[in-house]
Amino acid sequence: MIAPAVDLFLLAGVVDDAHGDARGDDHGQALRNTVDYAVAAEEAGFDGVWLAEHHFLTYGACPSAVALASYVLGRTRRITVGTAAAVLPARHPVALAEEAALLAAVADDRFELGIGRGGPWVDLEVFGTGLPRFTDGFPDSVDVLLRWLSGAATVGADGPHHRFRPVRVVPRPTRPPRVRIAATSPATVDLAAARGLPLLLGMHAAPAEHRVLLDRYAAAFGAAVPGPAVAHLAYVGETVEQARAAVRPALLAWLARTAEYVRIDGSVGRTDPVAYADRLLDLHPVGDADLCVERLRRSAEVTGAGRLLLAVEAAGDRQRTLESIHRLAADVLPGVSGWLRTA
Repeated sequence: MIAPAVDLFLLAGVVDDAHGDARGDDHGQALRNTVDYAVAAEEAGFDGVWLAEHHFLTYGACPSAVALASYVLGRTRRITVGTAAAVLPARHPVALAEEAALLAAVADDRFELGIGRGGPWVDLEVFGTGLPRFTDGFPDSVDVLLRWLSGAATVGADGPHHRFRPVRVVPRPTRPPRVRIAATSPATVDLAAARGLPLLLGMHAAPAEHRVLLDRYAAAFGAAVPGPAVAHLAYVGETVEQARAAVRPALLAWLARTAEYVRIDGSVGRTDPVAYADRLLDLHPVGDADLCVERLRRSAEVTGAGRLLLAVEAAGDRQRTLESIHRLAADVLPGVSGWLRTA
């Protein structure tokens, strides 16, 4: 088995302490911290960073993963920088493809474009794309984006959601960025398989649940599945108990912010933060170094991951997150890569 890359997964979350008091992290500071975490990841020896995108909620303060990726690319020299994920139904696919082509032209193959379907959120109303772009327009948008990035000199569209005359592609990609699709449903897996695109798999599911989706992909694709990028909550402590106790208060406050999701029909998207926090702590590498290595090994073994993405911001504040990044690099990464080289 080829060792996967090990990256950070950064949500730019505004994290509270257990008493609900902000730790000095306003929205701008959360974004500046994210840049510093990316720089620290490169210094510590990680292979890349992936940046999340959200609108109108403080669970993640970054409204444009591509824009933030462009800044992080300028602040780093070696690591891959990806989006996890740019929400395609809220954007015109040509606008997103132009930005991706621009970064591919100037970033020396370090940029990866992760795209996602998102949810039936109020974003669709605000940006004027409408609920149909979420319910049935995602495949049409993906196809327009891929044609734009294909290297074609001109691209037009005559689909159910996008129609425009052929126009010149500028900048025309000579080395298109790699594109991944965030997938949580069989329909999205089928879409990715039909187009031969690798997957982004989230923190909500266990490796065995991811394997079900990957087996579906393999059956539809008719060939080996391209190594997915698999996200994990991550924190290393002296003991399992100490690590869970260190993470849980900030994680609960962070997850409570998912209540800020508003659907386009006006209802509120709610997640039980206690149940979800406990599930994440039970699934992911939060513990001593041995447990962290074991859970990452297991994920890589079951999913065939091409990249392991570690979400580190639940450490709770800037200093602890920076310390966690360096400790994961020192105490966990060697155990993961060493095992994979000999497995």
